[in-house]
Amino acid sequence: MFSAVIGKMRAVGLALSLSIACCGPVRSDAGIPETIEIAAGAFVRGSDRAEREAAYRLDEKAYGHSITRNNKWYESEFVRENQETPAFAITRTLITNGQYAVFVRATGHRRPDVDRDTWQGYGLIHPYDRTRRHAWRRKAPPLGREIHPVVLVSHADARAYAGWLSRKTGRLWRLPSEAEWEKAARGSDGRRFPWGDLFDPKLANSADNGPFDTVPVGSFPAGASPPGLLDAAGQVFEWTSTRSGQGRFIVKGGSWDDKGCGICRPAARHSRPADIKHILIGFRLVREAN
Repeated sequence: MFSAVIGKMRAVGLALSLSIACCGPVRSDAGIPETIEIAAGAFVRGSDRAEREAAYRLDEKAYGHSITRNNKWYESEFVRENQETPAFAITRTLITNGQYAVFVRATGHRRPDVDRDTWQGYGLIHPYDRTRRHAWRRKAPPLGREIHPVVLVSHADARAYAGWLSRKTGRLWRLPSEAEWEKAARGSDGRRFPWGDLFDPKLANSADNGPFDTVPVGSFPAGASPPGLLDAAGQVFEWTSTRSGQGRFIVKGGSWDDKGCGICRPAARHSRPADIKHILIGFRLVREAN
């Protein structure tokens, strides 16, 4: 049965590579994740008052209320300014179920899943039954989701995958810092979204125009950032290595259940507990430069 799953993964992966030829192939089978190079130097980080106001207006138009404004969701963003980073490489897409499956089979690491009591203890709005479409059976990802982003992984799970990949390749892989992620997601010129300053629901997997679910990685090649990062807005939030208080880490990028989509901007930021296993959180990795 599992050999049939792997065959399907490879066939779908080939189709995806052809569909996003403008951005280069996306490796989504047992291969090493494809990376893009980010040059050393400055980029425009954070937001100004005009960008935050525009984000609140997007949310108000989409949702018909002002909860994000009233709760000051975007007021913790960094002040817009230049920030320097060294050179690094980052995976073009989120890590997929298929890529994570190689790690799980090789190491015996726990599969992505969450039990009902734990999920209900998070106090989230999504019902437990919605997690079942993302949960694994034994060591295999859900059928048909091999090139969807892996979710239901904690911060420690993401770090464990990075450690295994480092040992496998002899190169250092790790979660990106918040600054590295933001630079890759918006380029150096401070644009509000990966593709420009105006939100376009046709360029991202958000609740504005999407299936209210994950989709295959790289499904929106026209929404790529200037360096070529895919799915940096919408799809799922992404773990970073940047701490935000005790036991919490910054997540970036927005998700498939957000609309508006003020939270999908690279400047937007909030944190989640390190041990949460959420259907809205996945990850991509940085490979340190030589």
